[in-house]
Amino acid sequence: MAVVSWKEILLLTGLVVGCYWNSLSCGFVFDDVSAILDNKDLRPSTPLRNLFLNDFWGTPMTEERSHKSYRPLTVLTFRLNYLFSELSAASYHLLNVVLHAVVCVLFLRVCRLFLDKTFSLVAALLFAVHPIHTEAVTGVVGRAELLSSIFLLAAFLAYTRSTAPDHSIVWTPIALTVVLVAAATLCKEQGITVIGICCVHEVFVAQGFTLPMLLDTLLQVLRGKDGFPYAVLQTLLKLIVLIISTLLLVIVRVQVIQSQLPVFTRFDNPAAVSPTPTRQLTFNYLLPVNAWLLLNPSELCCDWTMGTIPLVESPLDPRNLATLLFYTMLGLLAYHSLRYRHSSAKIVIMALSLIVLPFIPASNLFFPVGFVVAERVLYVPSMGFCVLVAHGFRIVSHKGHMKKISWLMIGVLLTTHAVKTFNRNWDWESEYTLFTSALKVNKNNAKLWNNVGHALENQNSYEKALRYFLQATRVQPDDIGAHMNVGRTYKNLNKSKEAEDAYLIAKSLMPQVIPGKKYATRVAPNHLNVYINLANLIRANDSRLEEADQLYRQAISMRPDFKQAYISRGELLLKMNKPTEARDAYLRALELDRTNADLWYNLAIVNIEMKEPSEALKNFNHALELNPRHKLALFNSALLMQESGEPKFRPEANRRFLIYVKEEPEDANGYFNLGMLAMDANENAAAERWMRKAINLQAGFRSALFNLALLYSQSRRELDALPVLDELLRHHPEHIKGLILKGDILMNHKKDTHGAKDCFERILRMDPTNVQGKHNLCVVYFEERDLPRAERCLEETLALAPNEEYVRRHLSIVRSKMAAMSAAGQPLSSAERATVSAKEEKEKRAKEGMEEVAEGEEEGMGAAAAGKGAGSGKNVRKSSAESLRGADMDQSEPLDSSQADKRTKSKSTKEIKDIEKKRAAALKRLEEIERILSGD
Repeated sequence: MAVVSWKEILLLTGLVVGCYWNSLSCGFVFDDVSAILDNKDLRPSTPLRNLFLNDFWGTPMTEERSHKSYRPLTVLTFRLNYLFSELSAASYHLLNVVLHAVVCVLFLRVCRLFLDKTFSLVAALLFAVHPIHTEAVTGVVGRAELLSSIFLLAAFLAYTRSTAPDHSIVWTPIALTVVLVAAATLCKEQGITVIGICCVHEVFVAQGFTLPMLLDTLLQVLRGKDGFPYAVLQTLLKLIVLIISTLLLVIVRVQVIQSQLPVFTRFDNPAAVSPTPTRQLTFNYLLPVNAWLLLNPSELCCDWTMGTIPLVESPLDPRNLATLLFYTMLGLLAYHSLRYRHSSAKIVIMALSLIVLPFIPASNLFFPVGFVVAERVLYVPSMGFCVLVAHGFRIVSHKGHMKKISWLMIGVLLTTHAVKTFNRNWDWESEYTLFTSALKVNKNNAKLWNNVGHALENQNSYEKALRYFLQATRVQPDDIGAHMNVGRTYKNLNKSKEAEDAYLIAKSLMPQVIPGKKYATRVAPNHLNVYINLANLIRANDSRLEEADQLYRQAISMRPDFKQAYISRGELLLKMNKPTEARDAYLRALELDRTNADLWYNLAIVNIEMKEPSEALKNFNHALELNPRHKLALFNSALLMQESGEPKFRPEANRRFLIYVKEEPEDANGYFNLGMLAMDANENAAAERWMRKAINLQAGFRSALFNLALLYSQSRRELDALPVLDELLRHHPEHIKGLILKGDILMNHKKDTHGAKDCFERILRMDPTNVQGKHNLCVVYFEERDLPRAERCLEETLALAPNEEYVRRHLSIVRSKMAAMSAAGQPLSSAERATVSAKEEKEKRAKEGMEEVAEGEEEGMGAAAAGKGAGSGKNVRKSSAESLRGADMDQSEPLDSSQADKRTKSKSTKEIKDIEKKRAAALKRLEEIERILSGD
């Protein structure tokens, strides 16, 4: 038996690399998004045991919405990819290319069992370049086919060694075969079909039986003329072992899927829900369709669902001729291979077993599957096809006058297939290129129009996306998902009325609930998101909150395990100021899924609303245990620690903000809060650095600019604060506290009473009742020696704030000064310059509570209280929602960290004591100033 040489391995590997190297530039597209990007089982934070509890897409096998595709070994390889390169698509594609090369080498080794060295290599070369494999190799989820094929071929090769030279049974290869079959099945379900291939090989190749011989032997035994020959008994024993192993694997598989088939709709597989004979005629017609794709892979399509292949509804449909021709050809080949014992018959029977047996699970003939045609499921059947082609080529090339022509034809075939494969890879570069290429092949599939729309939507090209979504509704008017997509896009275009109309159409297409019958058995669970989308839309109107709540409750009544409905309803109840009910909704959702980090995060937000900071922090930590890089939990838990004022929390808050800025390096708010933490710790240099970073990222960052100026002022760098305040006021000319601080610096440090006066007058133009601005203007008048005007100004200030004792005392001082000057005969308008300076304003602010310096700026120094608007000076937190694709619900985004530039005024005991010390010092200075004024 010829082995595979290194030259042949290098040739096959080089050919595979040449055909597929451009796949390394492709991203995650189509099913890759669900299997890779959205699959939490890939993350190191997810326990490994979850791989054996969830399906291929990360959904628990126990849930109705699970596809029941149990492939834990394949997901394990995805997880290894993630461990080394996280979500770098190139590494996933590279491993697929390597696996395809391994399959090609193993396939060559299998071909050597039936074909000679030259023609087995031809079969392997054709398999390496066949364009039908692009979906399995270039599509990352096709790895299930690749891995399953490796174990399938290895199992077959192991089984061929189960007969010793003396024709006795060797049990070690059989045991290895069973293990490899189990591994193949754990990669993809069709791996179990290798047992059938082994049985065919044992009976018709290893033992050399033909169908007439088997029938004759069986008749002899039944007539009692003779017993089973020893060779037959050995064969039976081996087959019994294989069959029992297969049954055990099937039993385990059935237990894993909870004895339930997945739920599919007529949109996934229209023929599956069609009546007789449409269902049978259509499913049988799909067999020649798949055969034609192997023969002529010129028009490939990534999605063959919905209306791609119209139903065969009548026996008179001319397409039935293709079905008849297919079965005729298949019957002739089977007849030839089963009747004769020569080598040609053995090659054909093995080729047919490779074509037919692995395809049976995807054929729809015995149970429905979630697709009409899928190119990647032809990966293993194409092996049998390539063996048939190579065998036919061998027969033709042995005819002298056809030898050169046959070699030329095989060369052209390999070349054209290699070029087609290389070019087809470019279609998988992005979702847009993939689905637009599919539309060139088939324009009757609404799903393709929808998916092109999704690709454009992801690029924020909503107008273009809308055109594709509307076309999808025209191609398939009863497609609920298409109408949902139209509604979502109208919403993105701020056309609420049109969005609501589209959602209402989708809602009207939902079937009515039948009492006693599970809703999910008649409609795709994600179609229920029409209630979520519609509710999310109308709840923007505060007068329709109850209506939105009714929609959420309606969705829950249809599916009590509809987790997303509880999540969205929790958000709404929080908005309706019903935190207790919101908490109950999230707790119910957590009963359904305790591994959802977003749910723990949302519950923490409710705890904040209910003024339960310790519970909130506990739930934030739960979210971070499940997902250590949960950005919103990182940010808001750090914010919560920061606003607690507890010094013991500062290091951990700082660590979490540092992780956050590493995850979101372009978000200025992370750097801003690091700066605020540094200010709290009196680390002025670090605070300045972080504030500068925030300002560089977000020009005109209001809170960062003010707090940087405040930092300079507190650090006795008042002149450095002035350009920062100028920038603040250029972007935010109405910033009153910025104007007060600037006026204070101008008057106290620049001795620029004119500039200070301009600041305070601007404040009063915006807010005539601003006591602080009014009083500071009075101080300016006093500095300008205009005592009558200062007196009138203080009288007006006292009228605005009659309970402010310091204003009353200052008015008394001015009046005493005026009386003394009048008694001395001095003109009041030219009095000596008062000793009172702009410092008195700071002392006044100390009297008021050291507003900026001690307690922090209203905007920039606040950490968050949940649920308030941005204008309230508090951080806004929102509940997070699961990311859904396609026709799924509109995402209700988690906390928008761009609003997270506020901190509460809560301070530690130490800080409060510092404030009291500053107030006492300020009062002492006020008393000294008053004594000076009184004695002047």
